[in-house]
Amino acid sequence: MPTVTVRRWTAALALAIVTAAPVLAARQEPPGVVFVGSSIFRRWTALATQMAPLPVANVSFDGATTYDLLGLLGSRVIPRKPKVVVYYGGSNDVDLDEPPAAIAGRVTQFIDRLEAALPGTRFVFVSVNRSPDHQDLWSVVDEVNRQVQVYATTHPLVQFVDVNPVLFSVDGSSRLDLFMADQRHLRPAAYQEFAKILKPILARAVQ
Repeated sequence: MPTVTVRRWTAALALAIVTAAPVLAARQEPPGVVFVGSSIFRRWTALATQMAPLPVANVSFDGATTYDLLGLLGSRVIPRKPKVVVYYGGSNDVDLDEPPAAIAGRVTQFIDRLEAALPGTRFVFVSVNRSPDHQDLWSVVDEVNRQVQVYATTHPLVQFVDVNPVLFSVDGSSRLDLFMADQRHLRPAAYQEFAKILKPILARAVQ
């Protein structure tokens, strides 16, 4: 079975498991900040601690694409009625050779649907990582980030946050110490850097 097909099937299975949880339980949680994304967020194991005292929930899963995140919106995001949604998606779409406009387009679809269901909810897009394993596709990653950033300038409730600078040394080389052996997923030190950037932004957003 082709690698891409296996990845899509695995993501679909993970999505089915995530969305099978009772929606009622999600409704009972206090509104706050919902993180939704792929493995970059799902593997942020210290998220709740590093964001405390902000009330956060993480509904991300490994292998998620921007298609999958659209599927999560109605079942796992909107029912929680968050004040802020923090989004990481696009890396897996790049693997599938999706064009930047299509990837960014699904991000804006997510925002539009979120706004229609929950007017006033803020949306924070965390830049797609320029991970070493994607180096030959950084031009695609950069274009996705650029398009979402441009969109954010026209929407008062949308914020683009670029975390890529912390993933590079001053000489422009990737900080391999922040990446796992696969050169895609992140070590705890990278999440500590992300928390320093995101927590002040989210604290202001929930006020």
